[in-house]
Amino acid sequence: MITRALCFLALPALVCAVAARPGLAALPKDEAKDMDAIAKKAEAFIEAFHKGDAKAVAAFWTADGDYTDQTGKHLKGRAAIEKAFADYFAENKGLKLRINSDSLRFVTPDVAIEQGSTEVLSDNGGAPTRARYTIVHVKKDGEWHLSSVKDSIFIPATNYQHLRPMEWLIGDWSTEMDGHEAGHMSFAWSENQGFIVNTYAATAKNVILNSGTQYIGWDPTAKSFRSWTFDSMGGFGEGSWTNEAKGKWVIKTTAVLQDGRKMTQTNIITRVDADTLTWQGKDRTMDGKPMPDMKEVKMKRLK
Repeated sequence: MITRALCFLALPALVCAVAARPGLAALPKDEAKDMDAIAKKAEAFIEAFHKGDAKAVAAFWTADGDYTDQTGKHLKGRAAIEKAFADYFAENKGLKLRINSDSLRFVTPDVAIEQGSTEVLSDNGGAPTRARYTIVHVKKDGEWHLSSVKDSIFIPATNYQHLRPMEWLIGDWSTEMDGHEAGHMSFAWSENQGFIVNTYAATAKNVILNSGTQYIGWDPTAKSFRSWTFDSMGGFGEGSWTNEAKGKWVIKTTAVLQDGRKMTQTNIITRVDADTLTWQGKDRTMDGKPMPDMKEVKMKRLK
């Protein structure tokens, strides 16, 4: 059976010029004209779709056009596509569409390839349906049509590619003092690998002195790494991370303690080898007054 997202992947191919097209003045004259033509087609497609007109929707494909949904189900020709839309429109009313067109590339003057994602919302307030798409547009007799539409599973984009330089931290790390664990850090990926989450604890003879959670992420506006830390006593802080050398991270931090005092500190994490790192706190202040540097601590990866 045709999937819910299947019926909507024809739309992005047509609305790219409406939703997210580049400025036409920056394009070659012929491409600008074709993008404008695709935009006009998009408006007509949206109108047909909102009317639930399966015949009009299928007409945007070439006579021998095809569609492949996320499950691999393949439809060939306008008749099959029209029937699928007709069945879908009969079961679903009042749907709304959001389009994210990532790219539209003209391979030849008569062929263009588009990629992006769709989001379909129903009038019952349910969760939206998302899908990725790849579409081949072709121009025949001066008109743009859909030649091939293929859906794929939507996987939300994350900042994993930016956080990859920190991936070596993933795992459990420990340091000892007088035969007892004195510190523990556990780094793990958040859902969808959008953040690295560090849960930490400082102990003395197996008694926890302080613990908390730290989120490390990518700031797309500043183009830099940042962290947000929340300790178990109610304090909180944030830091700015810089990769100063291979395996050496310098973190400038500011924090507010649970009693309102303000603290600044520079933390230095250095990767010694795959299973060893060092950590040190330097340039520390409390309410503007200097504090002594902390002794460098060596931590080992737990197997």
